[in-house]
Amino acid sequence: MNCGGKMIGIIGGSGLEKSHLLEKAKEKSIKTPFGKPSEKFLMGKIDGKDVAILARHGKKHTIPPSQINFRANIWAFKKLGVKHIIASTACGSLRLEIAPGEIVFPNQFIDRTTQRKTTFYDKNIVCHIPMAEPFCNDLRKKLIESSKELNLKFHENGTMVTIEGPRFSTKAESNMFREWQCHVINMSTVPEVVLAREAGICYQAIAMATDYDCWLEDRPPVTIGEILKVMKQNSENVQKLILKTIPKINESKKCYCQTAVESAIIKH
Repeated sequence: MNCGGKMIGIIGGSGLEKSHLLEKAKEKSIKTPFGKPSEKFLMGKIDGKDVAILARHGKKHTIPPSQINFRANIWAFKKLGVKHIIASTACGSLRLEIAPGEIVFPNQFIDRTTQRKTTFYDKNIVCHIPMAEPFCNDLRKKLIESSKELNLKFHENGTMVTIEGPRFSTKAESNMFREWQCHVINMSTVPEVVLAREAGICYQAIAMATDYDCWLEDRPPVTIGEILKVMKQNSENVQKLILKTIPKINESKKCYCQTAVESAIIKH
C-alpha cells in the first residue's frame, strides 16, 4: 500500500460533507486492487488539517451493509495517506442506560457477520492481526475529552455487536446479545475496524444510539423512519464532536494501531 502523506479519514454521515467548514473541497476517485470504494472521496481541509470523507453506504444510502466494499474503502484511505479514521455509525441500544440520542465510544466488538471479506491478506500470505484492543485508545480519549468540553451525553466505552443485516434482530437475538454483555448493535463496524488495523490506521467509532433495538417489551419494534429521525437530530452533535477533535490529532505520533501488522504477517 502507498501512504504518501498525513491525513484524517472520516466515514459515515457526519454532515461535514455539506459543511462550509470544509475548505478547498474537491472530489477524488481512488482505484484499488479490491474494486471501487463506496463513493468518490471528498477531500479538503478542516482547521488546517487535510481530511478525506467517505459515505460508506454511498451518497444516497443505496449500498446495503453486506454489499459495502470495506476492503476497497480502507485500502483507498491508506493510499491517500490517512493515519486516523473517525467513523460515525448509527446503532441500537441494548442497555436502558444508553438512551436514544446518546453517544457511545466502543472499545470492544463481537462479530456476528457471515458474508464479508475480513482481511486484505487472503492469497499466499496469512495475517494474524492482534485484535485484543480493536479500537484506538488514544483517539477514543480525544473524543471523550471533546465530548466533555461540548457537554454531550456519552458513554466512554462499550461492546459493539455487528450483525450481517440488512434485517433487524429478532427479540431472541436481541436478548441473547444482552446476555453477552453487549451494549450497542450495528451493521457496519466489522470488518471496517479490522481492516483499518491491518492497514496500520488508528480507528475509533462514534456510535449514535437511535433506538432500543427490540428487547424492550413495552415498546413497538423499531422502524427505519424512527432511526432516521434520531440520526438527523444527532448529526449536529457528531459534527461538532469531530470538528472539536480533529485539531487534537497528532498525525506524526506513532501508535500501536499503526505498527501491529508488522509482526502479524506470515510469508512463505
